[in-house]
Amino acid sequence: MNEQRTGAMADAGLSGRDIAIVGGGIGGLAAAIALRKAGIDAVVFEQTSQFARVGADINLTPNAVRVLDSVGGELGSRLRDGGAQPQFRISRMWDSGEETSRIEMGRSAEERYGAPQLTLHRGDLMSAMRDAVPDAWMQMGRRVQSVEFGARPTLIFDDGSRHDCDVVIGADGIHSRVRTAMFGPENPEFTGVVAYRAVIPRDKVAHLPNMDSFTKWWGPDPDTQIVVFPLNRGKEIFVFATTGQPEWTEESWTAPGSIAELRAAYTDFHPEARTLLDACDEVMKSALYVRDPLDSWTNGRGVLLGDACHPMMPFMAQGAGQAIEDAAVLARCLATGDTTAVALHRYQDTRRERTAAIQRGSRSNEWLKGAGNGDWVYEYDAWSVPLGAAAQV
Repeated sequence: MNEQRTGAMADAGLSGRDIAIVGGGIGGLAAAIALRKAGIDAVVFEQTSQFARVGADINLTPNAVRVLDSVGGELGSRLRDGGAQPQFRISRMWDSGEETSRIEMGRSAEERYGAPQLTLHRGDLMSAMRDAVPDAWMQMGRRVQSVEFGARPTLIFDDGSRHDCDVVIGADGIHSRVRTAMFGPENPEFTGVVAYRAVIPRDKVAHLPNMDSFTKWWGPDPDTQIVVFPLNRGKEIFVFATTGQPEWTEESWTAPGSIAELRAAYTDFHPEARTLLDACDEVMKSALYVRDPLDSWTNGRGVLLGDACHPMMPFMAQGAGQAIEDAAVLARCLATGDTTAVALHRYQDTRRERTAAIQRGSRSNEWLKGAGNGDWVYEYDAWSVPLGAAAQV
């Protein structure tokens, strides 16, 4: 697996198992799937020994679903089978309940953007994506401690073992060790915002309107909101609520939350919104962290994608979507035949402006509060967008 290679093939990293993907989350699996579509082999190193059904929601907007549809196989149909397709994207005011925008999704989104919006359990997405990656490409229980960048990158694992590769892709999240090895340590910034997540049976709130839609209740300030949408073919309703909190003192970023605290934070919201919170039996509470946009995502033979280089607030529901877009564009760039350094810079130049715009938009939290459409986000096609210039590196 670590054979020495010479010439342009080794430099481009297009053959054999010389591309290492650090992190087997959504971004890492998307990278493996996209590389496979492009005819490029890779190995995914995931620190957990097995995938567990953790987390709750994933909101895949049309731009992300289109990428996964295009890789072929059963992936797209499996996601549709297990998820829900919100019929509208609705904005409502927190106190009066007034609708400030209503955008058709469902079949209309598929006709307009070439793919629907899908809302589903994170575990269902991970399972479907994992099954699209060959077993030989996955190494579980392999936690990367650090990366050495010499003539070829070397991954160093917690157990002391090492792995040489031609290209290392850091898909290891906001705490990315690949990123630290490339650019030095930097702590993510706590935003002063916390999020509550809960899943409730649809039967408990079936009397409320718009349970087949994605509804965002805009609060009195940019940090406060309640978002509601269907999961599990509409059998469950996911509740995602955020509010300001000056400090986070928990050891973990995610911890069990208090139902009483959740309800108390939104006592002035419209009765329909409060009814949703009253239906919650248990809730998880998380701290939201971000980083500023990076000036560079690559250092020659190392490259970042997803939260490792552009973690963002969840207010535009684009964290997973942007990682999936990254994966498709990166695979296309590595398949151009350019040298590794040129291909990785082409990827960076193609993606950096878009992801920075979405990072800024997510942080300001004004997108689709009023009239408008989601075209500039949803119509993006990562498989056909023009690639950045092949600048000499």
